[in-house]
Amino acid sequence: MTAAGRVLDTATQAALADLLLSMADDEFVIGFSDSEWTGIAPILEEEVAISSIAQDELGHARALYDLLATLLDDGRDGDAIAYDRAPEAYRHARLLDHGRGDWAVTMARRFLYDTADAARLASIGNGWPPLAELIAKIRREERYHVMHVTIWAERFARAGGEARSRFVTALEELAADAPSVFAPPADETRLIEAGILNRSMAEAAAAWRSEVARILGPLGITVRLDAAPAARDGRTEASADFRWLWGEFTSVRHSEVGATL
Repeated sequence: MTAAGRVLDTATQAALADLLLSMADDEFVIGFSDSEWTGIAPILEEEVAISSIAQDELGHARALYDLLATLLDDGRDGDAIAYDRAPEAYRHARLLDHGRGDWAVTMARRFLYDTADAARLASIGNGWPPLAELIAKIRREERYHVMHVTIWAERFARAGGEARSRFVTALEELAADAPSVFAPPADETRLIEAGILNRSMAEAAAAWRSEVARILGPLGITVRLDAAPAARDGRTEASADFRWLWGEFTSVRHSEVGATL
């Protein structure tokens, strides 16, 4: 594989594969989790909105898995990487390892994730053109996800009463796991040197915390968000909630070997 006209060494390829897998798994897991709202969202307009957003995330995951399959060139396609792993092999952020919860929990998780994902996407450089080109497309779509969830944050906050209380409580409960989105990929320094990342995940996390404060501050909401994890331990556990979700999204694949999207 090449990057910016030169061959990627083995170690850089491995680091890039780790980055792609974590990003793809994040999009895959939150996409499937939020798709569970189809048919039961609280208002009709959200039936369309959350279904569309979930579909976007699954599309992003598919594109990232396909890119990873091309990079690895080990005989697996994107579907095999997405579906043919044990729960323990998924590398999604711990923030996404929670159950769906109620609408306030879903919007709180999505607010924390979408703002974090925006900061992460802004950290992708031009060092590997296939990824840079894909991320440019994804960012155009993800900006609408941030707009959507920001409107919901404002709606919850300004409603007061139980609505505000549920949303704030959900933010506070999820906040401890939110920085896991920025758990650095293996050998992050190599990715920065190759121009695949234009900043560290710690720097991206700092930008994210500032953005969260900018949005929530005027709403009178303060959420403590710690620094990004120094290691990948924020992506190495599989909760009972995720194991249930895994059983749901792999059921067709397991019932009919070779089935594809």
